[in-house]
Amino acid sequence: MEQETGIVFNVQRYTIHDGPGIRTELFLKGCPLSCKWCGNPESHKPYIQAGIYPSKCLGLDKCGSCVKQCGQGALLFRDGKLAAIEKERCANCVKCAEACPADAIKQWGKKITVAEAMEVIRKDIPYYKNSGGGVTVSGGEPLLQAGFVAGLFEECKKEGVHTCLETTLCPEWDVVARTLPVTDLYISDVKHMDSAVHKKYTGIGNERILENIERLTRAGKPLILRIPVIPGVNDAEENMEATADFLCGKLEGKILQLQLLEFMRLGEEKYASLCIPYPMEGIEVDKDKFSEKVKGFAAYFNRRGIPCIAGTTTKEGKKDE
Repeated sequence: MEQETGIVFNVQRYTIHDGPGIRTELFLKGCPLSCKWCGNPESHKPYIQAGIYPSKCLGLDKCGSCVKQCGQGALLFRDGKLAAIEKERCANCVKCAEACPADAIKQWGKKITVAEAMEVIRKDIPYYKNSGGGVTVSGGEPLLQAGFVAGLFEECKKEGVHTCLETTLCPEWDVVARTLPVTDLYISDVKHMDSAVHKKYTGIGNERILENIERLTRAGKPLILRIPVIPGVNDAEENMEATADFLCGKLEGKILQLQLLEFMRLGEEKYASLCIPYPMEGIEVDKDKFSEKVKGFAAYFNRRGIPCIAGTTTKEGKKDE
């Protein structure tokens, strides 16, 4: 039987942020959203890409290995140094990255089979047992590769490994449902309660996301929700109140925890490597004042009976008073 294959752009071992205990986390490429604040632009496209780091380039006069490998003429140089990749010409073969001796070109994404992923996971099983940890699959949107996720989690369950899926929940419910029998915990976002505003900042409306969140809770699946608190986007009291109304009303409070993630400028170097403008350029935040604002929102949710923290943990019931 042919193994399911996934395109993974990162594997983090010994992580503690996305699910309980010590975890191995796989990040899959491809996402239907285009969130302005996303810190992982290398996750956006569902295929392997090359990213460039011009400061590492040895120059055409000393090297030129990448040029010899690129049959599309997609590499652009300035003053003899690599400056950009012309996306319209690039075939995403990443032969240039393979040839570069200075790591000035980085391959974003790698194909792996379920069996190859399990080889990594098995190394960490003792840590899971000691900490109550397991495996988390994130993205991008991992359900764009639902076959790989389901296949990997099936193997994890055979070996007694806890499974967590971090998903936008924007795919069709049939796709989400494919993972229900093998997923122990879901993590998702409520980015904004107003669908028009949600579409403005993420590229799609929120109707299916909210519907899938409701269906998950009705199915009795453990669920952690997060709000990435973004200045000028969703940090108004009215939006937080509407979110609380949704959690208390439609979900009847049936979530393990709500986590408020404070905006940080992330991924700027990776945007540059992919020759993409950084969408949050010019957004400056008084960190101390914004942190206090986020803590105030956490206290509000707790007063509404919703277990909420500013930050990430999966300890059920822990609150910011």
